[in-house]
Amino acid sequence: MAGDFYESDRAVAEYLLFHYGSAEQVMPWSSGPLNAVNFAARCVSECLNPEGLPENARALDLGCAVGRSTFELAQHCAEVIGVDSSEKFIETARELLDQGSVQFSYVEEGELKIPGTARVPGGVERQRVRFERADAADLPKDLGEFHVVLMANLIDRLQDPKRCLKQLPGLVKPGGQLILTSPYTWLTEYTPRRNWLGGFEKGGKRIKTLDTLKTLLGEDFDLVETRNLPFLLREHSRKFQWSMAEASLWRRKGGGESAPVSTPGE
Repeated sequence: MAGDFYESDRAVAEYLLFHYGSAEQVMPWSSGPLNAVNFAARCVSECLNPEGLPENARALDLGCAVGRSTFELAQHCAEVIGVDSSEKFIETARELLDQGSVQFSYVEEGELKIPGTARVPGGVERQRVRFERADAADLPKDLGEFHVVLMANLIDRLQDPKRCLKQLPGLVKPGGQLILTSPYTWLTEYTPRRNWLGGFEKGGKRIKTLDTLKTLLGEDFDLVETRNLPFLLREHSRKFQWSMAEASLWRRKGGGESAPVSTPGE
């Protein structure tokens, strides 16, 4: 099954590099797309509005993988929960939480590997963070509500994305922020065709994922804006997956006025 990839040592190594690798480690070629590295950190730095958060803010990183965005959210929130369905990913994220770093190796060519160290960013108060293994479409009922929910590149890897999205009104506090990113790579290996949110025609109409998200979320959330976030996954020193995620930034209706979502520094 395609989902088994996320329980492999190869996936752990690739995602540790994806989340924590330096620009030079991820993309050793000066002619490469260096603006696409550090995606997990940029999901927070480019999409979160910290000005609208209270001191006791809670955040949920849904589909956290090996946890970089979770730690980045802890720079702004008093409590952050990272959730992923992969046992391997959660084990690795917990090791980073406990030890502050993890040793790993990533592929240079064939069987040749390069040693590396994934480190929690300096200044992160790790006691603010915890990681839990859970199905994103069937979350524990006792998680509570959050001021921020991040779902980075998750929806097109779920068997039933609508079921996952239906939980969001109960997770995001009124006035809270929802950050969704995805390249919308719909594949039957992960999501049955009947459950795709976009990428097909129906009744002569071209169905796009963002339009479906507007329909599914529109009753409870206002769409603030969208933006493009490139990202780069390294397979080995001469093979990469370059993709362009669309980030859609939402605000939970109710709760009065809150600060606009904007890129820090703008």
